[in-house]
Amino acid sequence: MPNSVASQARGDAHNSHAIESLRTLLDDPQIPAAIRSGLASDFARLEAMLGKLERGELHIAVFGRVSVGKSALANALLGEDVFAVGVLHGTTTQATQRSWREVAGSGVHLIDTPGIDELDGEAREKLAYDVAGVCDLVVFVVDGDMTMRERDALHLLARTERPLLLALNKVDRYGDEEATRLLERLREHAAGIVRPEDVVAISAQPSPLKRVRVDADGTEVAELVERMPDLDRLRERLTAVVEREGKTLAALNASLFAGRLSDQVGVRIAQARSELAATLIRQYCIAKSLAVALNPIPVADLLAAGALDAALVMHLGRVYGLPLTKSEAGSLIAVISAQLAALMGAIWGVQLVASALKGLSAGLSTVVTAGAQGALAWYATELVGRAAEKYLVGGKSWGDKGPKRVVTEIVDSLDRDSILREARSEILQRLRGTATRP
Repeated sequence: MPNSVASQARGDAHNSHAIESLRTLLDDPQIPAAIRSGLASDFARLEAMLGKLERGELHIAVFGRVSVGKSALANALLGEDVFAVGVLHGTTTQATQRSWREVAGSGVHLIDTPGIDELDGEAREKLAYDVAGVCDLVVFVVDGDMTMRERDALHLLARTERPLLLALNKVDRYGDEEATRLLERLREHAAGIVRPEDVVAISAQPSPLKRVRVDADGTEVAELVERMPDLDRLRERLTAVVEREGKTLAALNASLFAGRLSDQVGVRIAQARSELAATLIRQYCIAKSLAVALNPIPVADLLAAGALDAALVMHLGRVYGLPLTKSEAGSLIAVISAQLAALMGAIWGVQLVASALKGLSAGLSTVVTAGAQGALAWYATELVGRAAEKYLVGGKSWGDKGPKRVVTEIVDSLDRDSILREARSEILQRLRGTATRP
């Protein structure tokens, strides 16, 4: 199967999985109405993203300083003057979107954005995340060597996990050698963020060419000749990226957002139900410590303890709106015990010794061991309860149809030629919860 066909098939699969994942989250009956209301704007955005995936759309944002030629670039790609072009700061004051073309079954839309000039760090960061929130791919435009503010903005955009192309505009102002040096300099600035082949030179609105025309009578007349935009290299890279993995980019963007929304839902559920869960765990701690400490029959006390742990996990599942069967509760306890193997092993080792003492002394050692067994039983139940609670809160994002599962599948399928290659580590960090922004 040719690479292009395989890439499109992979993109179709990613798109299908993402659509299923978003629809599952939107239709999840376990999400309380109060939480849906509190996150209404996010759910509305998720609905919009789902529609975008179903329509096969890909959104490309043009980003950079004021007057570097962002709007001129968008207009040149479109072939018409759709976006306002001017030299004044703030000509583009809000993100504006227009349909560009159909590529490999995807409807590509261009988005012009406000400039990053005269913004402090916090406002610049907000703009970067706002831009990333409405697009699947970013074209970062500069017109010379990057300023410190531009380098900061580039790194901010990299943290949003959006793939980037870097365009050196107004290259017609430079000689060949100077343009080559600038491109190499830009590749150094963007190392690890933008692939070298995705740093390209363009002229979105070349300055008119001055020339002297000689009339029939020999009179020399100076004139300005308009030149056509030179976007071939950028257009080639954009088309290649869209054809190869446009649907994958859109699926990943939507799934990353859905994963973050799923986390927010989980956190709010936890906040709303944590007090009830804490009371429940405390009640089971008391019940289990008493059952273990006061039961004089060897082994029976441990069986009672195991049954109470399973009942606790099942009860917590109902508290968090994720009911578990007895078998599922037992499997979860096994997973928790395995993750806390050393600690739980020591606890159950002491419990077994104490239980054996009961048998050897016909239960007379209960008085001696009751305190220790009761305390250990309390502690073990606290561990199981808290671990189960954490699983129930966060586990929803990792279900078979969860958005994070879709992101993981996409990242795992990336090859070395993917434009997402540079963003891979940041995406994985975000999934592990270690990135700098939620």
